[in-house]
Amino acid sequence: MIKALIVSEGPHESGGALEVLVTRLATSELRCEPERMACQEIHAHHGKGQGFFKRAIRWLLEARKRGFDALILVVDEDGQSGRVRDIAAAQAYENVSLRRALGVAIRTFDAWMLADERALTTVLRYQVARQPAPENNMDPKQACADLQVRGEHGMTQTQMYAAVAAHVDIGTLEQRCPRGFAPFAKRVRGL
Repeated sequence: MIKALIVSEGPHESGGALEVLVTRLATSELRCEPERMACQEIHAHHGKGQGFFKRAIRWLLEARKRGFDALILVVDEDGQSGRVRDIAAAQAYENVSLRRALGVAIRTFDAWMLADERALTTVLRYQVARQPAPENNMDPKQACADLQVRGEHGMTQTQMYAAVAAHVDIGTLEQRCPRGFAPFAKRVRGL
């Protein structure tokens, strides 16, 4: 069993959705502990350049210090291509020996929730049309909120995300989010 620290930026990811996706992707058993990237106790060195590289390395060090076997970290791209470079560099960084699966959701994690209309239909209990290319959506968080309020299910958006993550077809998600989810999924399977 792998003991993994899962770090994410937003409440919807840390509300269970990311852990559900990771557990579904894992090729071995994982015991996961979620944490928010904005944790007050974790400080990355400030200064010019490579902000997300520094944050990811700081989380690698923290995960190792806490006795975890692996770090799983997802950040939103938010239209800033430098984040993709920073996270790729942290994934390849060899000075900290800890297994890792680091990812960048293009534009945001919410886009991953838009990939599979069948999962959305099941969770929201109404016929949801196929959503346009999720990674090209300029405001996937709002698109998810718009879909969520139409349903008569009484779920919060965080609960909706966790339910969609449980029902989403992983292959469809990889195909529809090839720049963000697909490389992240490969890294999780590689743990």
